[in-house]
Amino acid sequence: MTPGPYFDDLTVGQVFRGAPALTLTEAHAVTHQAIVGDRLRLALDHRLSAEVTGAGPVAHPALVWDVAIGQSTIATQRVKANLFYRGLVFRRLPQIGDTLHTSTEVVGLRRNRARAGRAPTGLAVLLVSTADQSRRPVLAFWRCAMLPLRDEPSSVAPDMAPDMAPDRAPDMDLDHIGEPADPGALRAVTAGWRLDRFRDRVPGQHFGAVLPGREWVIDGGDVVSSAPELARVTLNVAMVHHDAGAAGGRRLVYGGHTIGIALAQASRALPNIVTVAGWHGCDHLAPVSEGDTLHSRLAVERTEPLEDGGLVHLRSRVRAVAEDGAERDVLDW
Repeated sequence: MTPGPYFDDLTVGQVFRGAPALTLTEAHAVTHQAIVGDRLRLALDHRLSAEVTGAGPVAHPALVWDVAIGQSTIATQRVKANLFYRGLVFRRLPQIGDTLHTSTEVVGLRRNRARAGRAPTGLAVLLVSTADQSRRPVLAFWRCAMLPLRDEPSSVAPDMAPDMAPDRAPDMDLDHIGEPADPGALRAVTAGWRLDRFRDRVPGQHFGAVLPGREWVIDGGDVVSSAPELARVTLNVAMVHHDAGAAGGRRLVYGGHTIGIALAQASRALPNIVTVAGWHGCDHLAPVSEGDTLHSRLAVERTEPLEDGGLVHLRSRVRAVAEDGAERDVLDW
């Protein structure tokens, strides 16, 4: 396999389309559920999914974004850390049996300030766009990855960089790249769904009982396990998730793993979440290691009524407890 690019191999406008497409199967769904604990009812109950969506079994949204992120790592195989995601919005929610294709465009580059004793690195902001087998848009988002500079100048292999642009801008302002989740797009995700049937079939509290300002400290943590397996099943080839040597002595857990567990914990507080329409943003505050136990706090920031339900804007903050008892904040999602 051709190794992935270094930071200084990237140019603004460069597009990576070479990641394998992936057809979502029941095996993917079961494996993902076993690792991160997916608890959304539509992904677990195919009959309920058919009644609500009028179509086949819907795929869990975390499985979909994990595959999209994994496919984008063809551009970031050498990544040292992922700093943030911005503006992830679903255009449609795929079903089991759909095939996902992802393209990854470099939209911003900034060289990091040199530090004594540390290898030089730079930040690359990537626009990740995923479509299905009929070229229908599935989701898009911005991702910021930290990559090393190469020791000696060289060119990336042609199959890793099929679309080269002449504009190289290593000192761009990255703070304003990316857009917040579009409210209209968020509302459109479930257009045509029978949310009234979900409410009729599922007991417990629904949208009307969720009030802005409500907070939960989720009881019980979840240990992070099977981290390389999740990376493999979602086509994530970032070396730090597979090779301890590439990660400075201890493998790093894929960020989507932490996010998936945070969503599973959120669904324990709000068990009637229908789906996730998008993210306003997501910041990785510190790395997570396999064996850490994750604990989260969930807050309702605001709500928006829809015809048969509503959008609930949530904020999840996650803290990791290491096996030696050390604690650190790892996620603000």
